Amino acid sequence: MDEIRGCVEEARELIHPTYDIRLPRQLNEFAGAHAWISKKNQRVGKAEREQNSLIYRYLRSVLFYEPQQTYGTAIMTKTAPDYVKAIEGGVQPTQVIETKIYARRWLILMIFVLYSASNAMQWIQYSIIANVVERYYNVSSFLVDMTSMIYMITYIPFIFPASYLLDKFGLRFAAITGAVGTAAGAWIKVFSVAPDRFWITFIGHSLVAVSQTFILSVPARLAAVWFGPDQVSSACSIGVFGNQLGIAVGFLFPPILVPNSEDLFVVARGFQLMFYIVAALTSLVLVLILLFFKAEPPLPPSPAQAVQREAESTENFMQSIKRLFTNAGYLLLLLSYGINVGIFYAISTLLNKIVLEHYPGHEIDAGRIGLTIVCAGMLGSVVCGVVLDKTHRFKETTLGIYLFSFIGMIVFTFTLDVGRIYVVYITSALLGFFMTGYLPVGFEFAAELTYPEPEGTSAGLLNAVTQVFGILFTILYSYLFDLWGDLWANIALCITLAFGAFLTTVIPNDLRRQNAKF
Repeated sequence: MDEIRGCVEEARELIHPTYDIRLPRQLNEFAGAHAWISKKNQRVGKAEREQNSLIYRYLRSVLFYEPQQTYGTAIMTKTAPDYVKAIEGGVQPTQVIETKIYARRWLILMIFVLYSASNAMQWIQYSIIANVVERYYNVSSFLVDMTSMIYMITYIPFIFPASYLLDKFGLRFAAITGAVGTAAGAWIKVFSVAPDRFWITFIGHSLVAVSQTFILSVPARLAAVWFGPDQVSSACSIGVFGNQLGIAVGFLFPPILVPNSEDLFVVARGFQLMFYIVAALTSLVLVLILLFFKAEPPLPPSPAQAVQREAESTENFMQSIKRLFTNAGYLLLLLSYGINVGIFYAISTLLNKIVLEHYPGHEIDAGRIGLTIVCAGMLGSVVCGVVLDKTHRFKETTLGIYLFSFIGMIVFTFTLDVGRIYVVYITSALLGFFMTGYLPVGFEFAAELTYPEPEGTSAGLLNAVTQVFGILFTILYSYLFDLWGDLWANIALCITLAFGAFLTTVIPNDLRRQNAKF
């Protein structure tokens, strides 16, 4: 207690300069105490920061021993707890901003899930029936693989203008732009049902691929803009869930709708049915976005988001990019995240080839195994989001999931040739739960490391690097698969995952957004 009293006296040296004559004594003293703790924490270790946190809570309890009271300014009336939250959120005493969480946030999130799914379901719709596409359109396996890789190739140059537009014009503009492109590309593919029209289907598919640049960066941004600090990780996980849901649909339905028939007329009817269903769905999603999707709520959901709104209004996009590239922790996360998700992209692209190598004639099983991977990943995403919201242990959760992804990849590698396809379903579920479940965790960890930079920008760069790794791993994996077979190709991926796990261990646990929330 004597030590605490001494710390209180030291804190009072910083209290007086923060006085505002319009505020009660407790509020002024709390502002000084907060400044004192923040200053001390910059030059001490973890143990001393924990002790300072105890002292800070003691100061708060002492200074606010009275029942809630109000204070007035020339502009507004606030309660003492509101002032406390504002100080802890980084807002100055004369800039206290009202916050509110709106029920409409769930509608916005559900529309985004459908929007993301309508785009993602088209990513793998050719690769998962690669043998059928090759025969019907009379094209090489490389061109079929390109229908998957075009999603990754177009993302790299287009993510920068897309992130700029997202930061400049907001969520609604980005959603409408992406939905229009997704629907237009889907309708173009409707006119590609003929053996000599692969170029038309590829143009439509490329337009859909470009449109995804307005989608993949959104979950973290949408969660921060609409949801409170205790729901932001779960909301981000649900947002990523939409992408995974679409991939699951893309794995499941093409092998069912487009049969592996020797009769090309039967195959053509299957393609036509699939294209019309996708075009109708994307059009419906576009209508929902136009009618109901909003850029942001009237009031921010937290003081931290209020501060970020102000920062976004005064800083430009390129300044944010420069700061991200000088953030060592974020750069390490870029590499480790790119390795993990890039390997997932490579396996998904070549899953048809992997399964048919050991189980010929099981095209439908290849699609269902892909569905199993993604469904397990959707569960993993939601579980990880809840864990993050409850524990706020971002680095520990990220590292744990990475290590289990590595273990899952080892199990998947050495069970492919056991001769029982149900074993592949089980090991694929294990791999998917952790590897796909890692997606929202990486987004949220990036938001923590880079706060107060816009979530759309940090997530956009994260996805851009992921596409680069996805292209490299898909090409490398296909080459090693043809040269040495799937066993050594998978072992190479396991070694790479181990390196990614090591990179994760050295990422600093710098949770900036958590330090700014109330």
